[in-house]
Amino acid sequence: MAPPTNADTKQPVTLAAVIGAHGIAGEVRLKVFAEDFAAHHSFNDGALTLTSLRHGGNGAIARFTQVEDRTAAEALRGTTLTVPRSALPPLAEGEYYHADLLDLPAVTPDGDALGTVVAIDNFGAGDVIEIERPTGKRFMVPMRPEAVPEWSPERLVIDPLFVE
Repeated sequence: MAPPTNADTKQPVTLAAVIGAHGIAGEVRLKVFAEDFAAHHSFNDGALTLTSLRHGGNGAIARFTQVEDRTAAEALRGTTLTVPRSALPPLAEGEYYHADLLDLPAVTPDGDALGTVVAIDNFGAGDVIEIERPTGKRFMVPMRPEAVPEWSPERLVIDPLFVE
């Protein structure tokens, strides 16, 4: 099965979010959404340049050239760190970028609408897709072939046995 591809290749892809300051020297704590975040050094169209990255107890700890003190680091809280899609490596068969799944409609194998993909989480045992029904109620489905037997740039097909 070919992975979905985002039709808008100019749309930036979020790799991390700043969750707060770390220390007094301008380092920030990050929630990282990428497997190889360190492979990237320029974020948000060059507005932030990564100079160091290390593992922290609550995510990653990063330093950016443009952030000189705790006040500047705190001001970045909530900032997402993006790169152009062209900076990402190509996908292998069966792989996907979370950005490609977000906002896709979810349907049953018969084509009945279930809702829209609103989040992808990983709690340690693989990705879990969160789908919001038109009523606003949400349910989660593991991103495994038995639960999601098919996906494309247009939709995710969900096995009814996994629908709440």
